[in-house]
Amino acid sequence: MASVEIRGVKKSFGAVDVIHGIDVTIADEEFVVLVGPSGCGKSTLLRMVAGLEQITGGQIAIGGRIVNNLPPKDRDIAMVFQNYALYPHMTVRDNMAFSLKLRKADNATIEKRVHHSAEILGLMPYLDRFPRQLSGGQRQRVAMGRAIVRDPQVFLFDEPLSNLDAKLRVQMRVEIKALHQRLRTTSVYVTHDQVEAMTMADRIVVMHDGRVEQIGTPLDLYDHPANLFVAGFIGSPAMNFIKGRLHRASGKVWVEAAGGVRLPAETGVGGSEGQEVVYGVRPEHMNVVAAGDGAVPAKVTVVEPTGADTYVYAEIAGAQVCAVFDERYDFAPEQIIHLQPKLAVTHLFDAATGDKLN
Repeated sequence: MASVEIRGVKKSFGAVDVIHGIDVTIADEEFVVLVGPSGCGKSTLLRMVAGLEQITGGQIAIGGRIVNNLPPKDRDIAMVFQNYALYPHMTVRDNMAFSLKLRKADNATIEKRVHHSAEILGLMPYLDRFPRQLSGGQRQRVAMGRAIVRDPQVFLFDEPLSNLDAKLRVQMRVEIKALHQRLRTTSVYVTHDQVEAMTMADRIVVMHDGRVEQIGTPLDLYDHPANLFVAGFIGSPAMNFIKGRLHRASGKVWVEAAGGVRLPAETGVGGSEGQEVVYGVRPEHMNVVAAGDGAVPAKVTVVEPTGADTYVYAEIAGAQVCAVFDERYDFAPEQIIHLQPKLAVTHLFDAATGDKLN
């Protein structure tokens, strides 16, 4: 096993800079997820770790060894691709054994490792089938099995679940996490799906426009986002944002939004009087209350019952918001209800910079 160190790494395609000096250290046995919207540079960064893309600047070290100029086969990594990348003319057994045959491993070693991986992944009944005879989930297991037999220092996953349907994605998510807990191989996983990132990662690296916005544990990013981008990207449904101005008086702090709507805030929050801010509150951090002090009027637009939860979409001070409740409400469109944010978990961000106010 090995750590992965990414030090000041940059990548340019001609005159276009796509990675702007990234620093990330991934500890031995850690499962780190690179997450961000399409085009943020996460897959490019992973491909540089794998040696499939040249580094324009900086260093990448695996197990303490700088690998900038090493070809992929000499980096002791195994990569699982989005499209599985299986050989269609080979059986599952031969696909999994292929890399070992290239290394000229003896037949006994190959058979032992293939069987070990097949048992872990539930592939024993399929060893003599061809990829075309397998489902998408089974093909993805074969791709992971091919990586496992190599016993690499680092696993690299490039959006491996994006071709699967929603139910199978959840199942494979659990299987990959269980596999990591069993093998404890250092893993770097790329996805655009923040739910995947939240449920699988030891730590998450949130990327945007070729830069790292924040690094932390899933709950740390959820509870303490560093800026508007992270706050809006992490969490499903996304955090609600309402623009306004910060005010303090008589021991109280609030944000005054359009139409004179007052949004209560914690007394210890930073920021100056009259500062333009963005008020953030997650959908699950609001309660339905009677009109009164601290209650925020909201005009209902749509109610979505899901069984376990009720999603209420409404308008507050001209902004569209979503509130999620355990209770079952049957509000009518255009109905005025009153919502009370849970002060301890509200967030204020500087409107100009997007940075969180401490």
